[in-house]
Amino acid sequence: MSLKQRISDDMKAAMRAKEADRLLAIRNLMAAMKQREVDERIELTDADVVAIVDKLVKQRKDSIDAFAKAGRTDLLDKEQAELGVLQGYLPERLDAAAIQAEVDAIVAELGAAGPGDMGKVMGAVKAKLAGKADMGQVSAAVKAALAK
Repeated sequence: MSLKQRISDDMKAAMRAKEADRLLAIRNLMAAMKQREVDERIELTDADVVAIVDKLVKQRKDSIDAFAKAGRTDLLDKEQAELGVLQGYLPERLDAAAIQAEVDAIVAELGAAGPGDMGKVMGAVKAKLAGKADMGQVSAAVKAALAK
């Protein structure tokens, strides 16, 4: 079953169970997916869906930080609930050691040295680790590898 189909089935299950918060999060995800399909006139693959979920997760994390600083616990709880639902659709993430190992291998493969090669390395790493790792951690690992 494709990820898109799983999300659709989960939306139906949330409707039947009358889980309003979960349903809202899934509907927002479905809207983002539909918007991309309409804008680009494509049929989304699982990788495309993971990229959309990843983007929405990043937005939720940014919102959580902002609401925490502003002391808005009502909005903070809502965003955390949505974040939990969205993270259920992401594949298992690599840990920091695995990310560093992948980055080191790519840096060695490209023969990159110094901060000037950051863009070249990030392009290769992003292609290989998209959806498998948090890009913030990846970026830090690339900076550390190029500083050696």
